[in-house]
Amino acid sequence: MNPTLLLMLLLGLSAAGYYFGRRRAFAVAGGPKKLSSLHSRPTYYGALTALWCGLPALFIFAGWLILEPNIITHLVVEQLPEEFQQLSENQLNLLLNDVRNLVHGNIVSGEISDAIRSAADRYRHLQAVSNVSLSVVAISVGVLGMVFLGSRIAPGLRARNQVERIIQYLLILCSSIAILTTIGIVLSVLYEALRFFKAIPFFGFLFGLEWSPQMAIRADQVGSSGAFGAVPVLTGTIMISAIAMCVSVPIGLMSAIYLSEYASSQFRAFAKPLMEILAGVPTVVYGFFAALTVAPFIRNLGGIFGFDVSSESALAAGLVMGIMIIPFVSSLSDDVINAVPQALRDGAYGLGATQSETIRQIVIPAALPGIVGGILLAVSRAIGETMIVVMAAGLSANLTANPLQAVTTVTVQIVTLLVGDQEFDSPKTLAAFALGLLLFVVTLCLNVIALHVVRKYREQYE
Repeated sequence: MNPTLLLMLLLGLSAAGYYFGRRRAFAVAGGPKKLSSLHSRPTYYGALTALWCGLPALFIFAGWLILEPNIITHLVVEQLPEEFQQLSENQLNLLLNDVRNLVHGNIVSGEISDAIRSAADRYRHLQAVSNVSLSVVAISVGVLGMVFLGSRIAPGLRARNQVERIIQYLLILCSSIAILTTIGIVLSVLYEALRFFKAIPFFGFLFGLEWSPQMAIRADQVGSSGAFGAVPVLTGTIMISAIAMCVSVPIGLMSAIYLSEYASSQFRAFAKPLMEILAGVPTVVYGFFAALTVAPFIRNLGGIFGFDVSSESALAAGLVMGIMIIPFVSSLSDDVINAVPQALRDGAYGLGATQSETIRQIVIPAALPGIVGGILLAVSRAIGETMIVVMAAGLSANLTANPLQAVTTVTVQIVTLLVGDQEFDSPKTLAAFALGLLLFVVTLCLNVIALHVVRKYREQYE
């Protein structure tokens, strides 16, 4: 049975378990008029039956799908001819990739031999057997869980307590998955970054002033020794992000103040959704706008005043990125300002303060923690932007403080280094993970600073 169809069947079986448990509770109580004899409401008995029916089967379903590829691959490798089993690990992986492509009807990398065709047939047969076995086991476990719990339903069964405990465990599991995923991402990036630092000195990467991650392929090749100084890349990231924030923070914050304090409800209902449309525009569209409109305009304007403006500049990318980030600052700041209690405003008005004085001295300080959080989100969005920088600022890692020159950012270099088929054995490719680790540390520092500011002002105004 197809895994998707099986999943739908298991969900349907859980729904059937709910109705079975609920009807069983009515039967045990002696009818709808004698429900007071039950410890819990009939819906809890139905929910408990559904959980006993669905959860074990879903756990088996998920675990089976996780382990199935490795087990089938191992069984297929054992049946390969001796000459294939003596291949290196990389060559064997390429062979198995051809087998999987042949199974799924994709294009293989080379000529299909009889051994590969035979391995693909065995892979297909094992996969079919696995699907049938999974269907039988999962459905059987679900039915057994429903029957087992149905036989235990009695007036004294604490169904509500058990349902709430199971839901609590599920919530803990979900939160643990999120935490473990974050830890896994950090450890994977850290592992590859440490491999990079074995070849390139850490301080040379952190304080180097030249970025040219090209490595020599041959011993006699000249001009590709590689330079992995991250300062130009980090400087370009900070410059473009700073320009973007100089555009987005004042405009976004002033827009939020006007919409929340001055605008009528009719204008607010029209203007806020219209402004938030900017957040839904794809970044590649902003990139086209920056490359075809903003960058030529800045270059022509600079030529009028005698400035030497590059065809791709940090100023063009920063301005367009700031326009893109305006809805993040505006929407979050507007929600935070509206959350300030009206009693604070009324108290200021009662003391004789004007509306502008109330906004400056009461509303903004009270809403500052949320505003800082919104600005932090906007900064993270600016640091992580790639497409606009590629199209408007270029790929040149220039160490300059001139916003009219071409620069690049950390995310652009990560994408550039990992484009195409790469082997994670050279410093050139591993440099992407070092840049990713550097970006993670910078973002962590921003979060720590923002948390300090939020706590300071929250203690003052709450």
